[in-house]
Amino acid sequence: MEILLQLWGGLFYLFAKIFLARAEGEENSKWRTWGWITYLLGVPPWVIILALNQNWIAMALEAGGIPAIILGIIISVKQLEQAPRVIDKGTKIFTWILIIIGTMYSVYDFGGVTAFSQILELGVTVGFLLGTYLLAKKDGKGWLCFILMNVSMGTLMLIQEKWIFAILQAISICFVIYGFIKSKKIRAIINNT
Repeated sequence: MEILLQLWGGLFYLFAKIFLARAEGEENSKWRTWGWITYLLGVPPWVIILALNQNWIAMALEAGGIPAIILGIIISVKQLEQAPRVIDKGTKIFTWILIIIGTMYSVYDFGGVTAFSQILELGVTVGFLLGTYLLAKKDGKGWLCFILMNVSMGTLMLIQEKWIFAILQAISICFVIYGFIKSKKIRAIINNT
């Protein structure tokens, strides 16, 4: 069952990054919409495996990131330049509440920040939150945050012997770098016109 969950979550997240990288710089791209939808479909197995391994911070983050992913879908489908304020604010509040709860529970469960895995989870949290939020708003700097997220999550999965997740996180970094380079080139073209 765990292998199935790793394949499901890992492949959906990998394809989400591929689709989002492909969509970088394109207006009204169906690739972007599919990227966000694929991300959303990949959340359940990640939440399950993270909870089973007592990765409370990362688990809360994954669950708390659902509104940011939905925000990305809304912006993409409706072809908006920016998020509606109410949805944007609600997304931030919900995500932060879950991260605070997950972090507090992790500190309680581990008796403080005492494990290397918790440090990695914090790296995942910062990278995911900032990356997803910036990419949802079409800001290419989100790709840099995803590098932190992928390295942190890949390392966490490696030390917990979740080989499929670890390998797919490493592969994801290639597409994250591609997305960042593509966004930089497009920004340079826009700035020169």
